[in-house]
Amino acid sequence: MTVILGIDPGSRKTGFGVIRVERNQAQYVSSGTISLPVKEALGARLGVLFESLSEIIDTYQPTVASIESVFMAKSADSALKLGHARGAAMVACVTNDLEVHEYAARQIKQSVVGTGAANKNQMQHMVTALLGLSAEPAEDAADGLAAALCHCHTQGLAGALAASRFRAGRLR
Repeated sequence: MTVILGIDPGSRKTGFGVIRVERNQAQYVSSGTISLPVKEALGARLGVLFESLSEIIDTYQPTVASIESVFMAKSADSALKLGHARGAAMVACVTNDLEVHEYAARQIKQSVVGTGAANKNQMQHMVTALLGLSAEPAEDAADGLAAALCHCHTQGLAGALAASRFRAGRLR
C-alpha cells in the first residue's frame, strides 16, 4: 500500500491531498487548504507552512510526496515567494523522511484531466470523479489531490510499461 501526499504550494494558501493506493486503485483519505497568515512576514508564513505540513505528515503517515514544480508567475516577486513556499514544503517532507517527486502544472493537468490547459473547474470535477467524492473539494485542495493522482498515474504507467516489456519470462 502506498500513501501519497500531494502538495500545491502557495505563499498565501497551500493545498494538500492525501490518497491511498492499493491494487492500482486510488482512494481518498483527506484534503484541505493551509491558509497562511498574510499579514505576517514571509518567514513566519513559511514557518506555519512547515509546521502544518509536518502535522499532516505525522497524522496520515504518507510514504511519498508529490509537489507541483515552479512555473513562471506573473512577476519575479511572486515566483520567488512561490519558490520559498515550495522549499518549506519540501523541507517538511524531507525532514519527515519522505521521497519528493516534482511535476509541472501542465503534467498534473494532463494526467488528471487529459489536457495540460485544464482550468480549475475541470480539475475539481475530474478529481471528484476519479476519487468518487460526494462534493467537489476547494480549488487548492483539488490541486493537491491532483498532484497526488499525477504521481499515482505516472508510477502506475511506469509499472505497466515495464510489465508489458516483460512477457513469458523474458524481457522484450
